Amino acid sequence: MMKILEKPVLKTGTLENLAEYGMSLATETPLEDLLESATKIREKHFGRKIEFCMISNAKCGLCRNDCHFCSQSAHYATEISSYPLHSAEQLSQEASSAAECGAFHFGIVTSGATLTRFEVEQIAESVREMTESGKIKMCASLGKLERSALETLKEAGLVRYHHNLETSEAFYPEICTTQQWRDRYNMVRLARESGMEVCSGTLFGMGETWQDRIDLALTLRELEVTCVPMNFLHAHPGTPLAEEPPLSADEALRIIAVYRHLLPETSLRICGGRPKILAEKQSMMFAAGADAVMTGNYLTTSGITPETDARMVEQLGLSLLKL
Repeated sequence: MMKILEKPVLKTGTLENLAEYGMSLATETPLEDLLESATKIREKHFGRKIEFCMISNAKCGLCRNDCHFCSQSAHYATEISSYPLHSAEQLSQEASSAAECGAFHFGIVTSGATLTRFEVEQIAESVREMTESGKIKMCASLGKLERSALETLKEAGLVRYHHNLETSEAFYPEICTTQQWRDRYNMVRLARESGMEVCSGTLFGMGETWQDRIDLALTLRELEVTCVPMNFLHAHPGTPLAEEPPLSADEALRIIAVYRHLLPETSLRICGGRPKILAEKQSMMFAAGADAVMTGNYLTTSGITPETDARMVEQLGLSLLKL
């Protein structure tokens, strides 16, 4: 049995120290040893509890940005259905259903760069209702919002705001030309300043290097985000990344484990691409250090049912985090 690889440098080291440490884990440490160590770190900081979240694709398609991985971009011809924002009543019904499925958090996700004031108020209505019910914690991923909109949502009871950085600042221009990475970074900072928890993460498998992956981990560490959603590219026909070769399951597990070492106290949530990329090795994501899972369907792809995920958690001798 090897010793835990989490080192004091993680508390006091410079970014250069951390980058070197992360690269050694990524390229030199045997996967078996890395997973063993990641499991110990997860159990040290999160015990044996696993958190479920679910989302609503509450407003779909016609996004003006050209993110090369996204089937909701108006720049590409993809086979998805576009629709306007769900009503507050529908969102509340979806959140209630998620709570019944064992979800701890429920996220309202909308396409597009931002929302109108009316749309923000509509979402706030649902957030307020579900917060008062006490059934589930409410989150939202609504693009770039002004401080006043964030305040409205926080007052309604929103506990966590989601805004992905996707990849490193250096690699971002390779996957999006209509938006600056620095704008995304500043939105994450603004959400943190609002007093809410922040969920900000990643999409792996777009052609980025290990250096890009480690740079992003260190940026998320600097921002002190609460949760890192970890997505793996499930290439969509019609998008520029449609022919990008998928990551192997072992590569995905190594990424999770490296992030667990670089972000030992941050929640790591495995999200999009899990069924396709991890496939029969899905249960190993917890050994790699994940403490949370997005269950149910994703934005435009099918996921795993909450019942199936709950059985997996139980079979591993773990348990679900409850309100």
